[in-house]
Amino acid sequence: MLKVGLTGGIATGKSTVAAMLIELGAPVVDSDILAREAVAKGSEGLREVRRVFGDKVLDEEQNLDRRAMRELIFQDPGARERLNSIVHPRVAALIDRQVDELERIGRQVVFVDVPLLYEVGWEDLMDVVVLVYVPAEVQLRRLMKRDQVERDQAVNALKAQLPIEQKLKKAQFLVDNQGSLEETREQVVALWARLQSQLCGHRQPGNSEPTRK
Repeated sequence: MLKVGLTGGIATGKSTVAAMLIELGAPVVDSDILAREAVAKGSEGLREVRRVFGDKVLDEEQNLDRRAMRELIFQDPGARERLNSIVHPRVAALIDRQVDELERIGRQVVFVDVPLLYEVGWEDLMDVVVLVYVPAEVQLRRLMKRDQVERDQAVNALKAQLPIEQKLKKAQFLVDNQGSLEETREQVVALWARLQSQLCGHRQPGNSEPTRK
């Protein structure tokens, strides 16, 4: 099986590309959904979060209070690392379980959607990585428009992630999402076809240039 990391940056359109892949019949494992599952009510993950951070990060129904958790992380930079040490191993295990099940039923290619794939150091868990790309300035404009925020706020949000141009240097495949939806869809269709037909496309030393338009 070929395990393909799907990533991007904030406001690059990764979710749009993931939806296109699903429409084509590609299996997509969504790490965001699994991250919520890892700390769902009654889970071992949530019990560990409560042990480390206390009741202040739970809401009245004993679910994780995500706003309270974000505020805590903002106030205490070390809290993010402690949270990640709880959540990330559990998410990785859930990803492996879904990938194994897909392989068991005969799927040959699976996409693993991880928004912060490079930031959390999971690129080595993938055979190849697809980056959904727009230039940083386009990314900034789209984020300002999407979230209705000022430029300074958008810049700060981008600074919390690895710059998109650095991700571009690392990825093996590229979906350039600067143009129309139809142009993006054409690239996604071609990518899906190529990955299915070239299962030998595992990462090789010295062969890390993305496929471009």
